[in-house]
Amino acid sequence: MTGMAARATARPPITVGETDAERLTALALQAEDRLPEVAALLLDELERARVKPDARLPADVVAMGSTVEFLDEAHGAPRTVQLVWPGEADIAAGRVSVMTHVGAGLLGLTAGQSILWPDRDGKKRPLRILKVSRPAS
Repeated sequence: MTGMAARATARPPITVGETDAERLTALALQAEDRLPEVAALLLDELERARVKPDARLPADVVAMGSTVEFLDEAHGAPRTVQLVWPGEADIAAGRVSVMTHVGAGLLGLTAGQSILWPDRDGKKRPLRILKVSRPAS
């Protein structure tokens, strides 16, 4: 592997706000029977995340409600999505559930970071964060 794919092999450090961490942990635990693979990925990410008070979460961190522009380097096309709770998901409107492979992989990353992340077929794809914006609270 060369270039970006090589830099994306390790899971980079991630940061999650404490309210999101609590709600997402409960959501993942509830989904273990229905979506065991995604629930396990999300729980692993939450376990390794640096959890910060919500007010101290940097604006460029992908959190629930964030709009994220990222590059799926396997396909080469940038995508812009909003990371949402499962009941708010609407792929046609660009709202991606955190309980999907891509949604779980984006959580906690910042602009410039890359992660090698499994897709639904189990193939690892490098995802690179280009831009993050969060709605004003």
